[in-house]
This record gives sequence, structure tokens and C-alpha cells, in this order.
Amino acid sequence: MEVNQIVIDTLKKAGKPMKAGEIAEAAGIEKKDVEKAIKKLRIDEKVVSPKFCYYECK
Repeated sequence: MEVNQIVIDTLKKAGKPMKAGEIAEAAGIEKKDVEKAIKKLRIDEKVVSPKFCYYECK
């Protein structure tokens, strides 16, 4: 499964805003990979940041 989809699934499952490190830990992937995915997902407007350094699905 693609990292972007893993990030989206993890955020949906959590049901609350999460930091990149929390997403990485919950999904079992590297934090740097999560940060790259979040950057792309924010550009695609699939993920938003309700407060600094926290992310959730749009």
C-alpha cells in the first residue's frame, strides 16, 4: 500500500488530529515518509492542519 493511503487510513482510524510522529508510530512507518506524504496530501487538499503541526483528513 502507498504511504499516502496509509497516512489517510491512519488519520481516519484515529478520528482526531495527529502529529507526524504519532501517525508514523501508529502506522509503523518512518516519520520522514509520513512528512513527505503529508506535504503531498496538503497540496492535494486531502489533509488539513487544524492547528500547528497537527493533521487530519479533510
